[in-house]
Amino acid sequence: MPKLACVAGEPSGDLLAAPVLSALNQIPDMSGLEVYGIGGPLMQAEGMRSAWPMETLSVRGYVEAIKQLPMILKLRKELIEHLLNEGRPDVYLGIDAPDFNLGVELQLRKAGIPTLHLVSPSIWAWRAGRIKKIAQAVERMLCIFPFETEIYDRAGVAATYVGHPLASDIPAEPNSASARERIARTLKIAPSDLGGKVIAVLPGSRSSEIEHIAPIFFDTIKLLAGRLRGEKLQFLIPIAAPHLRKPLEQLLEQTHEQQPDIQIHLMDGQADVVLEAADVVLIASGTATLQAALWKKPMVISYKVPWLTAQIMKRQGYLPYVGLPNILSGEFVVPELLQDEATPEKLANAVLDWLNSPVKVSELKARFAKMHETLRRPTGLLVAQAVAQTIHDHQYHRNA
Repeated sequence: MPKLACVAGEPSGDLLAAPVLSALNQIPDMSGLEVYGIGGPLMQAEGMRSAWPMETLSVRGYVEAIKQLPMILKLRKELIEHLLNEGRPDVYLGIDAPDFNLGVELQLRKAGIPTLHLVSPSIWAWRAGRIKKIAQAVERMLCIFPFETEIYDRAGVAATYVGHPLASDIPAEPNSASARERIARTLKIAPSDLGGKVIAVLPGSRSSEIEHIAPIFFDTIKLLAGRLRGEKLQFLIPIAAPHLRKPLEQLLEQTHEQQPDIQIHLMDGQADVVLEAADVVLIASGTATLQAALWKKPMVISYKVPWLTAQIMKRQGYLPYVGLPNILSGEFVVPELLQDEATPEKLANAVLDWLNSPVKVSELKARFAKMHETLRRPTGLLVAQAVAQTIHDHQYHRNA
């Protein structure tokens, strides 16, 4: 029975890997494939056995990671020992989480276990020196952005462009009216209540992001409600994970104490339907910004981390932007307000600028439509085929 070990370190990795496992289940000679390691609910729904909690790895930034470091190192040690001994796989697939996965991949490859990695680390944006470690640790890099393969070709690392799975999952033409009807049914409100301006607010998927960004976003909501007083206005906030509900409810309660008439709705998950329904999006930097771009939505990107984390990242980065829509476009097509620039006043002004600029919004949507076409590939199938081929090659050489 073939064996695949894989590790996803956060919800975005779980989202990326689930279609891969689904496609593997459809490949005839992968019947009975045993999949285990670390994954989230979507991967587990496809038959993966997750032996450790994914949440342990879901941290961002140096300062935040230091707090979790002992637990992360302990988990990685246990995982490597397991995979080198009783749980030795035919292939290892690391899904994103490079700081964790590259260390695992390096040890496994030294022991003769083939290693694939899905989602290139952002070596084109910062910490370019990591490509040396990647060359030692990864047998093949599976790239989700088209410009990345050339970087690996130059470094002598095998790489395959597989597209971004979100580009296949999200339709080319959003239907905002239908999305609003679905949301109205979920919230048990009249569809006409969502007939005015709808602003999606996505403060992140990690506890640290809710701590640092969400309060600023709620202050921005209060400013926007004041400036758009008299207009029908709804704010929709998808909750990325169950453990984030309580802190968001606390912020909502504080906001309603100050401005009880603001229409703010917390929704469990459902980021896609919220984005499809929105007129404009206020969003934390991360994978969700690409999600918003594929829904063809104007957005304002923001991010805030502790001062020390920001200084370290600033010294190692060399692109002028952090948001994926801007990185893929090669220029600032949407505003980014980070760190000290992330004030409620500036964020509210940027959101209002989109609402007051229909021509600019139309031009942005056309640009995002072209981006969508470039990224649309049968990603899950392409990655599954790479995994299956690696397993075949490994078994052939082992039996030769």
